[in-house]
Amino acid sequence: MRAGRLRTGLKGWGGVGAMALACALAVLAALLLPMVHSHGGGDGSDDGGHGVAHGSQARAAQECTDPEKQTLAPSGDDGPTIDEIRSREGEKRKLIVGVDQNSYRWGYRDPNSGGDAELEGFDIDLAHRIAEDILGDADAVQFKAIPTDQRIPAIQDGRVDMVVRTMTINCDRLEDVAFSAPYFRTGQQVLAPKSAKITGYDGTLAGKEICTAAGSTALSTLEQDQKDGRLAEGVDLRTTVPNQLDCLVRLQLGEVDAVVTDGALAASQAAQDPTVELKGDAFTTEYYGVAMKKDADDLVRRVNRVLEQWRADRAGGWQHSYDRWLSETMDDAAKSLPPTPQYLRKS
Repeated sequence: MRAGRLRTGLKGWGGVGAMALACALAVLAALLLPMVHSHGGGDGSDDGGHGVAHGSQARAAQECTDPEKQTLAPSGDDGPTIDEIRSREGEKRKLIVGVDQNSYRWGYRDPNSGGDAELEGFDIDLAHRIAEDILGDADAVQFKAIPTDQRIPAIQDGRVDMVVRTMTINCDRLEDVAFSAPYFRTGQQVLAPKSAKITGYDGTLAGKEICTAAGSTALSTLEQDQKDGRLAEGVDLRTTVPNQLDCLVRLQLGEVDAVVTDGALAASQAAQDPTVELKGDAFTTEYYGVAMKKDADDLVRRVNRVLEQWRADRAGGWQHSYDRWLSETMDDAAKSLPPTPQYLRKS
């Protein structure tokens, strides 16, 4: 730790700094809970049944060019995965969802609410919506807080039915899990102190130390850009953390010069700490999706139907959640709403 670089801006945090540190401590608690660069666009939608076999998903992943399009057509039909969820008895009859509990306005516990603060945020709204569709009860959800680098293992090991945790759809991940249609558009951006001379993802990063979350698209993107000579010379990528918010704490303590993460998350972190800001524009286009097991075709189809209904619902759907949680930290909902999804063939 470069203690001499501790910024005087910390003095002005007040409740904001306390919240960030409290959330960082929550990471440790999360590990004790009973669980754990992509590009594209597209339009057009269709509704279909169960016809697409798992093998179609596997082939699509191998030929991946637009990962946000590699999903199955929506359907309201039941199947083995949904039947298994519904067969749980008593208090265990819940949808098990992997989430974050320290991403401000996405999935977090408000330390100012007192007592056992409920999880809330944009991703949490979506999880409740899926539970209501499958189990008839929006509150029939068991949330399991999982670190960034445990999202895929938690799905593969069966610890969760799905992950709703600002998870980017990309080709590499399609080898391991299935994704829903995209529900949010974002891109990688640089977060740094306002006083820093960094201007964005450019030469001003030369010789700087950047923090990323392990297992994140930010890390894989920077590593590839460094290998290909597109990253500024001398950038240090050695600092990785289990959860993205840990990078904000490292930045606040002066241990790193900048953070690279999804712009949607970076905007929320800038709202937590007024001494940092987004530097430059997003340098990728990415889409968040709900991640599930590769063979859970019926669940993927059901979630895609929920997403279509959520987007179309003007009273309490996507726009309502955006306005409630993200409008204060993001520029414009139109920049964040993903394109009308395209789907793999129906049969």
